[in-house]
Order: sequence, then structure tokens, then C-alpha cells
Amino acid sequence: QVQLVESGGGLVQAGDSLRLSCAASGRTFSSYALGWFRQAPGKEREFVGGISWGGARTTYSDSVKGRFSISRDNTKSTVYLQMNSLKPEDTAVYYCAAAHNYYAGQKSDEYVLWGQGTQVTVSS
Repeated sequence: QVQLVESGGGLVQAGDSLRLSCAASGRTFSSYALGWFRQAPGKEREFVGGISWGGARTTYSDSVKGRFSISRDNTKSTVYLQMNSLKPEDTAVYYCAAAHNYYAGQKSDEYVLWGQGTQVTVSS
């Protein structure tokens, strides 16, 4: 069983960059598609982006496309979310999740494993 632990959150100013990491335990990390989701106070959890098994294919929500990028290092069992040009509306708890699929889908119910989340706060 894979367990996920996010890190790298914090308080930044608008326009800054931040990189989140999600480290996985377990030996089957490379067989999961990985996604990043976020949830702001009073809002539903939303898909941010995802990456396929080997990292060849990524997908992003329109709200972060061009600013965020996802990568993974299967040798380190870690997935990253690089966030550039951050905006106050990016403030949320960010979660990584793993799915038993090749491609990373946008629906949260496709994901079987979740991390505990890391807070990102962007001040204006």
C-alpha cells in the first residue's frame, strides 16, 4: 500500500513561486497516476493537475495552466507541483492523490490514496 505525504506549503506573496512535494512510501509508486487537488475554505475540492505513470503526460486545470507544472521522479517516489506566478486565489490546502490508472483523471473519486494536505497561502 502506498502512503502519501505532502510538504512545501507556506505563506508567500502574490507573484512568488513555491514547489510542493509529495513523497510516497511503498514499492508500487510507479504504477499510479498522480494528481494534485486543492480545497479553499468554503469551496469544494478541485483538480489542479495530474501526471501519468511514467510522467510522459500531464494535464492541468484552466485556472493554473501555464503557471503550474507537475513532474515526478519514480526513483525517489516523489511527485512535485511547481507553482509560479501565484495569486491570492491559489490559497488552499493542496493534496496529492494516487490513482490506479495510467492517466491522471480530473475526478477525485478516481483516486484511491490521498495525502494529508499542505497549506498554501498567497497574500496580495
